[in-house]
Amino acid sequence: MESFRFTNPEYLYLLLVIPAFAIIFWLARRGRRRAIRKFGNPELLAGLMPNVSNGRPVVKFWIWMLALAFIIVGVARPQFGSKLKTVKRKGIEIMIALDVSNSMLAQDIKPDRLDRAKRAIAKLTDRLNQDKIGLIVFAGQAYIQLPITTDYASAKLFLSSVNTNMVPVQGTAIGAAINLAARSFSPNFEGNKTIIVITDGENHEDNPVAAAKAAYEKGITVNTIGMGLPEGAPIPVTLPNGEQGYRKDSQGNTIITKLDQKMLTEIADAGGGTYIRANNAQIGLNTLFDELNKLQKAEIESRVYSDYEDQYGYFLIMALALILIDFLVLDRKNKWLKNYSLFK
Repeated sequence: MESFRFTNPEYLYLLLVIPAFAIIFWLARRGRRRAIRKFGNPELLAGLMPNVSNGRPVVKFWIWMLALAFIIVGVARPQFGSKLKTVKRKGIEIMIALDVSNSMLAQDIKPDRLDRAKRAIAKLTDRLNQDKIGLIVFAGQAYIQLPITTDYASAKLFLSSVNTNMVPVQGTAIGAAINLAARSFSPNFEGNKTIIVITDGENHEDNPVAAAKAAYEKGITVNTIGMGLPEGAPIPVTLPNGEQGYRKDSQGNTIITKLDQKMLTEIADAGGGTYIRANNAQIGLNTLFDELNKLQKAEIESRVYSDYEDQYGYFLIMALALILIDFLVLDRKNKWLKNYSLFK
């Protein structure tokens, strides 16, 4: 079954000018007839002007109006959809859990841990084709920033707004992030599901190893990427006087946040995944994605849509033909056809 649509239907409102032009033309013709009556009997005056045609201007006017109508319809781009296509998308589902705690502001990985992680996720998104991706942010609590989707433009838009002020409760609840990610996949998706936790590993809130094990038992692998260096770095902070300084503990000592590789390795092992340590040379997210890309991909969705084809050319050709006809129709009577009432 063929379907029809206009790509730019708003241009069809221009068709309203045709009745307006018709009213103006009618009023002008009426005024002309009144002016002729002032000079005398119209029938007598017609004999003095044998080549003047009353019908030809009307015909020429409506030729132009019809041509204008065809042009307007052509600009609105009419399309017929005659080809039904079924497109099947295959891929995996990836939930990324990104740590946004204050410790991610440490600058042992330049420019800082969080900013570098965001750049890596953005580059990963550029490489995705038919896979689904979702984003969770966490600190002392975990929140869904972007539900699982294939809308990569939205994913990058949401990612750009991520910062350490998004989660009101500070801390590093990796277990809560894993549990939330495990519940956030598509309910009926039977393909490979994986969670990528990007954090410095300083967990103080829950049991992430148990959460990773529970996810793995549901068929979900848990991978970890450690942001930071083992020797650690201070956490930048803006002081009350506006100067830049570092966070200190209750005794006034500068806090050094260190990468907890042991914790992240245990989480990956329990989740059947891989642990990768980031450094200033590379984050490792693309390396991990290469491994995930080797997994068997399942059907994500199947769509049936109509392949539309433009038809505006026919309307523009008709408009051009009418304009050419208008040039052939003179305002006055043709000397060879003047005895025939073609336009009455």
